[in-house]
Amino acid sequence: MMDQFMEQVATKRNSGMQSIMIGFAWVVMAITGVYGMLLFTQITYAFAESTTAGIVQIVASVIFLGTAVLIWLFKDRLRTEYEYTFTNGTLDFAAVYNNNKRKALGTMNLKNIKACGKVSSGSFNRYINMPGVKRSNWFVNREADLFYIYFEKDNNKRIIIMEPNEDMEKLIRGAVPQGAYQVN
Repeated sequence: MMDQFMEQVATKRNSGMQSIMIGFAWVVMAITGVYGMLLFTQITYAFAESTTAGIVQIVASVIFLGTAVLIWLFKDRLRTEYEYTFTNGTLDFAAVYNNNKRKALGTMNLKNIKACGKVSSGSFNRYINMPGVKRSNWFVNREADLFYIYFEKDNNKRIIIMEPNEDMEKLIRGAVPQGAYQVN
């Protein structure tokens, strides 16, 4: 018997706005970092004038430097892709940040799912509106033909929304229990 294996990466189709946001993040990071350092170097002069001015100077420099550090830490998340790997009825999910940092999101045996189908179907609305359902959006293109997987684990209800291509979707549909793939 041959192994079934397929790997797919969901990438942003129109990345123009994404590139603008990354450029904007770099500019804001540079400005807030430089301004925060300038404020930090002026702390001794501010304390010479008054204690209140010195405290305001410290708070302002911490805010500006903190903003620069936070942008530095999270800038890679502006360019996120999702990777789906199907291997013999098991689906692995991963988030890839800026094409160099990979974070495993989870592994799922497709025999354990309760329902799956297109997000545009009526069955999706039934499951997403159930009380206590946790939703995971593992897709990058809102206009794509999205697919959902509903399952329960340890009495927790969960829906994963993803954007598989047609071949990946066929593999998923073939691996789920009978009746799990729902149209309406």
